[in-house]
Amino acid sequence: MKVKTTTLANGVTVVTETMPHLESVALGVWVKSGSRDETAAEHGIAHLLEHMAFKGTRKRSARQIAEEIENVGGELNAATSTETTSYYARVLKDHVPLAIDILHDILTDSVFDEDELTREKHVILQEIGAANDTPDDVVYDKFTEAAFRDQTIGRPILGTPETVQSFTPAQIRAYLARHYTGDRIVVVAAGAVDHDIFVKLVDERFGQSIKPTGTLLREIPAANYTGGDYRETRDLMDAQVLIGFEGRAYQVRDFYCSQLLANILGGGMSSRLFQEVREKRGLCYSVYAFHWGFSDSGLFGVHAATGAEDLAELIPVILSELAKAADGVEEQEINRSRAQVRSGLLMAQESPAARASQIARQMLLFGRPVSNEELMERLANLTPKRLSDLAGRLFFDTPVTVSAIGPVGELLSIPDMVHTLGRNGGRTAAAE
Repeated sequence: MKVKTTTLANGVTVVTETMPHLESVALGVWVKSGSRDETAAEHGIAHLLEHMAFKGTRKRSARQIAEEIENVGGELNAATSTETTSYYARVLKDHVPLAIDILHDILTDSVFDEDELTREKHVILQEIGAANDTPDDVVYDKFTEAAFRDQTIGRPILGTPETVQSFTPAQIRAYLARHYTGDRIVVVAAGAVDHDIFVKLVDERFGQSIKPTGTLLREIPAANYTGGDYRETRDLMDAQVLIGFEGRAYQVRDFYCSQLLANILGGGMSSRLFQEVREKRGLCYSVYAFHWGFSDSGLFGVHAATGAEDLAELIPVILSELAKAADGVEEQEINRSRAQVRSGLLMAQESPAARASQIARQMLLFGRPVSNEELMERLANLTPKRLSDLAGRLFFDTPVTVSAIGPVGELLSIPDMVHTLGRNGGRTAAAE
C-alpha cells in the first residue's frame, strides 16, 4: 500500500492509498474549516452548512441524493469538528465516479431552499436539546468552554437556538464561498482506487468549480487556555466530572508524548487510573484519560462518572495518580502503550474509511501523509524521563479546568485540588 498525492491547479489536494485486496473505496472531501472559523454571529453555521449540503441541489432533491447513493449500496455522511468539516462516502469501486459527482454537487451547487432550511433548523434545535439532556455529552462542551473562556475554540459546535434560528441562505452561501476553497480542501480515497484515474475524476469536477483561495477571511485568534470551573447540580444518579489541564498542539514536540501519557494514565483496563480507581477501590464505573490536540493548543483531561457517595474519595485518588506520574513512569508502561498505538495503526489499515480519515487529518495538520513507521519512530524516542517531565509540567504548571454535572456538592474546589496535587505556588484558575 502506498499513499500518493497530487495538487490540482486550484490548490485542491488529492490523496489516495490503494488497497488492491478490497472491492470498496472510502472517499471524501475534508475542509480545513470548522466551528472555530465562525464569527460570533455565525456560531453554529459550519454545522448547519454540513446539514444543508444534503438538502438538495439544482439537479438533485434531498431524496434523490439519498436514493442515488443507496441505489448502489453506498453510504454518505458528514461531520463538523472544531477545526475541520468532512463529507464522505463509501461505495464499491465501480461507483466511485457517482460518489465524486454527488460530493461535488452538494458542495458546489446546493440551493439552500428556505423550506428545507426551516426544517433543518428545527432538527438542529432538537439536536441541541438532546445534547443538553445528556450529561455525559454536555459536560464535555462545558469543559472546553471553561478551558478556553470566551473564545470560539471553546464554543459548542452546534451553536445556540438563537444563532441557529437567525441564519439565512445568503449567510450560508457567504460562509461557503469564504471557507470552501482550494487551499483548504483535501479529497482523499482509500481502497480499490487507482490514483491517476481518481485525480482525473476529481479534477473534472472540482478543478474549475472551486476557487483557489477565499476572500476576506478573518484571522483566527490564537487559542488562550485560561482554565476555569463549571459546576451544575442536577438530580441524577451519578456525577459526570472532568478535570483537565492545558495540552499540546499537534505540531509541538510533546504532542505524541502527551498521547502516550494519557494512554498510560487512563487509556485501557491496564491503565493506572482504571486499576487504582475502578478495580482496586471500586470508586466509579467509568474513568478515562484523554489528550486532544488543536492547531495551536490542546487539552489533557480525565473523565470519571461516579455516585455522589464516592465523589469525595474519588477525586483525591485521581489527583494522586496524576501527581505520581510526575514522579516516574516505567519503561514497561511505555512499551505497553506503544504496542497499543501500533496495533491501532495496523488495525486502521484494514479499514479504508479509517485510513481515508487518518490521511485527511494528516494532510490538513501537517501538509503531508505521515507513515506508520515515522509515527512509531517518534514514539520509540520517548523515554520515561520525557513522560514524567511532561506530567510535571502539565499537572503542576497549567491552570486547572473543572466541569461537573450531577450531584456534585462534595466535589473539591479548585484550590483544594491544587493543594491535593501538591502544587506549590503554581498558577491556578479562579473558580467562577
